[in-house]
This record gives sequence, C-alpha cells and structure tokens, in this order.
Amino acid sequence: MTRAALCALAAALLAAPLQAQSSGLGAAIAAGQVGERYDGYMGSVGTPSEGLRREIAAVNLRRRNLYIQLATRRGVTPAVVGITTACEWFTQLAPGEAYMLADGTWRQRAPAEPAPRPDHCR
Repeated sequence: MTRAALCALAAALLAAPLQAQSSGLGAAIAAGQVGERYDGYMGSVGTPSEGLRREIAAVNLRRRNLYIQLATRRGVTPAVVGITTACEWFTQLAPGEAYMLADGTWRQRAPAEPAPRPDHCR
C-alpha cells in the first residue's frame, strides 16, 4: 500500500472517533490550545486542565491503537503510520489551529498561509 493510500485509510478510520470529541476539546483546538503534532498525535500548547489532558490522552490512545492495527496489516511500524497520517491531519488544519513540526515548536496556522506540511510529507 502506498503512503498516500495508508494515510487516507488512517484518516478515514479516525474521522469518526474525532467527530465524537467533546465540545471542550473542540473549543481548545479552535482556540489554538490543542493541536496536531508531526507524529500523528495531538498535544497541548500549554498546560491543559486535567479534563482536557484526559481528553487528549483518550484521542491519542484511539489513534495509537489504530496505528498499531494498520501497521500490523501493512508490515510497517506504528510510528510510520503515525507520521504518514500526520501528513493528512496537517492538510485539514484551519486558520488559528495549532501544530507542531519535528523541531518541537508550536505554531498557529495564519489565515493567509497554506496548510503546513511536515518535512517527511514532501
């Protein structure tokens, strides 16, 4: 399976669990307090509340389990699935949403800029 196909499959499978996220997590994403990381997981830009921390952990656990399943089927590591999926997540970032590239620095997508792309997506 190609990188693009693996990425599309993972993104499609993860769409439903993400749509079920709480309004608190959705608001934190919209406010730039929670964002996507280059490795396919979510992270908090600052120090989150305990409830928000639990929500991020729950999303990441669902992602990790899916990455393991896909990796087993495709004969790759879960890390490869995660970073490949991150390429798709980054294309879906709205202006104002936070993201982290491999350098570990949080940024926010500006309204006029194109969607960011981690180096491994190029």
